[in-house]
Amino acid sequence: MPDAKTAAPKPEVIASFRRILSLARGELPALALGTVFLLLSSAANLAFPQGIRFIIDDAMKSGGTEKIDHIALVMLVVFFVQGVTGSLRYMAFTSAGERVVARLREQLFESLMGQEIAFFDGQKTGELTNRLSSDATVLQNAVSVNISMALRNLMAVIGGLALLFYTSPLLTLLMLAVVPPVAFAAVSYGRRVRKLSADVQDSLARSTDVAEEALAGIRTVRSFSAEKSEVARFGRAVAESLRLAITRIRVAAAFFGIASFAAYAAGAAVFWYGGHLVVRGQLSIGALTSFLVYTLLVAFSLGSLSELWADFNRASGASARIFELIDRKPEMPSGGRTLASVKGRVRFEHVQFAYPARPDVRVLADFDLDISPGEVVALVGPSGAGKSTISALLYRLYDPDAGVVSLDGQPLDGLDAQWLRRQVGVVAQEPLLFSSSIADNIRYGRPDATDEEIRAAAKLANAHDFIDKFPDKYDTAVGERGVQLSGGQKQRVAIARAVLKDPKVLVLDEATSALDAESEFLVREALERLMKGRTTLVIAHRLSSVKNADRVVVLEGGRIAQTGKHSELVAEEGLYKRLVERQLDA
Repeated sequence: MPDAKTAAPKPEVIASFRRILSLARGELPALALGTVFLLLSSAANLAFPQGIRFIIDDAMKSGGTEKIDHIALVMLVVFFVQGVTGSLRYMAFTSAGERVVARLREQLFESLMGQEIAFFDGQKTGELTNRLSSDATVLQNAVSVNISMALRNLMAVIGGLALLFYTSPLLTLLMLAVVPPVAFAAVSYGRRVRKLSADVQDSLARSTDVAEEALAGIRTVRSFSAEKSEVARFGRAVAESLRLAITRIRVAAAFFGIASFAAYAAGAAVFWYGGHLVVRGQLSIGALTSFLVYTLLVAFSLGSLSELWADFNRASGASARIFELIDRKPEMPSGGRTLASVKGRVRFEHVQFAYPARPDVRVLADFDLDISPGEVVALVGPSGAGKSTISALLYRLYDPDAGVVSLDGQPLDGLDAQWLRRQVGVVAQEPLLFSSSIADNIRYGRPDATDEEIRAAAKLANAHDFIDKFPDKYDTAVGERGVQLSGGQKQRVAIARAVLKDPKVLVLDEATSALDAESEFLVREALERLMKGRTTLVIAHRLSSVKNADRVVVLEGGRIAQTGKHSELVAEEGLYKRLVERQLDA
């Protein structure tokens, strides 16, 4: 028999249970009503064996059927009450659980949306979405149906034991001889299942991540004819989760088999000893029959409680991961100052930076750059020189490890991050469009924009003409990640989104590098309109993207290697001239 230290639930499990139950506080009225229905249905359930007792004993005494008919009619009414109240109990508890889990998912998603970008660098999307789906579903059962079932079975056990003692204390003590071992086994089993359940959930998250990567990159998979390898990779992940799930099933099956044997053995012992009591005239046949029914009722209720204990342990493992994410404090908290007006002066002073996921790889080293309001500065350099990192620091996806990045003389880490990002517009090489309408994607730049403002922004972005040719015009669905649009069309929708946002500082990150000549012309014309009067940082490789910039900054190894106008840099020996010559040769 396990000792008290082994059998007792761990403090973190108790804390998880308390927090799971605390989620239901907002649904107290519905749960209170459900509890009333629970009491009524449980009372009706406990009345059934007593009805059997009365019918058998009265039939044995009188030999008539009138009283039996009366008792049967009463029992029919009791069963009707049990059916109605049981249905209402289920509806009250389950509806409350749905609302609780809906709030939990919202809290979790809100917490995820508030985390710094460095957090996502170290996480897999599949694992995070698994927390929102699978883990939340496990909790949904724990705070709704399982609470209802646990209370119902607990009342059946307590009420059944009370009526068992009332019927025959000796038989009850005999039946209870098997309860403590089963109870201790249930606690030990629950601990094992909690660990296995957490492993299964983690394995499912990994398999979900594999599937999500393959589906998100289906075009790449198809272009390399890698379907079979992806299926095999997913198969290995599924096989691992299946192995863990089967291990959990085997543990559960062993426990349920032992518990079932113990329960029926107790029933057999009761039947054996109760038969002797009937023969000696110390117990009526009706009382023995009702006792056996109560014994089975208590046994099955205890078995159900052990299953619910396993479910609560699964919920404990799932809740630990969910609450860990909900409670996580972002390393880049929101809040801070805002500026009454923005001129657009950007300055990097002695900035050093390495990505948190790769702290040993220095990307920027003592980097200095001063951009005047309205100036167009082009950043060029080989891959890995730090160009995109500079733009990420500018709209504060990350904070520098050392040095200061400032806007109009104010350090960015002292400004409200959300306000700052509203002042900075970004047009990327591969803009992300959401799977909604074109109008919704443009309105993403300013949610309160009117339809007229959306059309005006689209016209400035050279997008209105192609949008107007679609049958659904601005209501046209763009598909997942904008797959229904061409590269140039997606870029122009993204530019319209930036026009609507009306930022003071603009970042163009390889905005035309993946376009054909005609699309590049239309996009470049739209970008020139967007750049007017704004401080602009252009990250590009193409000569056509940088030759009209006010200043070209050449990066190498996280430092500025050269700076000047395009015509000046081409005329002098250096990295910029070599980059231009390579591009012309290509």
